[in-house]
Amino acid sequence: MNTILTIAGSDCSGGAGIQADLKTFSAHGLFGMSVVASVVAENTHRVIDIQDIRPDIIEKQIDAVLEDIPPDAVKIGMLSCRDGMLAVAGRLRQWKPKNIVLDPVMYAKNGCALMAPESIDTLIDAVVPLADLVTPNIPEAEKMAGIAIHSHRDMEQAAECIHRMGCRAVLVKGGHSNGNATDILFDGRRFHAFTAPRIHTKNTHGTGCTYSSAIASNLALGLELPAAVEQAKAYVTTAIAHALELGQGNGPTHHFYDLYQYGLRRTAQ
Repeated sequence: MNTILTIAGSDCSGGAGIQADLKTFSAHGLFGMSVVASVVAENTHRVIDIQDIRPDIIEKQIDAVLEDIPPDAVKIGMLSCRDGMLAVAGRLRQWKPKNIVLDPVMYAKNGCALMAPESIDTLIDAVVPLADLVTPNIPEAEKMAGIAIHSHRDMEQAAECIHRMGCRAVLVKGGHSNGNATDILFDGRRFHAFTAPRIHTKNTHGTGCTYSSAIASNLALGLELPAAVEQAKAYVTTAIAHALELGQGNGPTHHFYDLYQYGLRRTAQ
């Protein structure tokens, strides 16, 4: 069985973070493992508090996984502070896992900050150069690239700017733009556009976590990057289309819609 690791924050309400990652991994038939970088007390409408895990415990979690079950891909999500980022970067340089997908989580769906603003430079300097793919949404890409994004060409320019920070590829996600949801992938040589109809729903909690985890899952399964993004886009679009009406705010997406709809026999074929 193919294996995959998430390094991220924990969402106790189950819709985002490590919980969303593990659900996505399972939906793709992978054995998922996790390193908790932060514990987040949150639900569908607010973030109550965050407790960062000690850097040495982050390092020991990574060691425990990688010395025993080397993953076929690594998804990195919420890293809220400088010390945690440096701990993760140090262990990634040591163990050199393949297929690293970095989702630079800065805000929750309700707008609450999940990354200390002063830590963005550390993310860019220490973590981004280790990534095979970085997947910012438009607000995150604006912060990282230092430009305003109003068009697809702006998305391309932001992707080029972030690529120069040292990662192998960049996917700027267009969920915050108007019209259809178009994402722009820059692989260092050419651009690829992935478009899906915009689904008008408030229940989008954890979509960024789910999308990046689906891409990492497809890379773990051996797909080339454009195909991995294309299939992940289809997966997250289905999860949003069948999102769950749970909670008082932005409800979670449906990670197991196909499984619940068609059963284990169909997914095992």
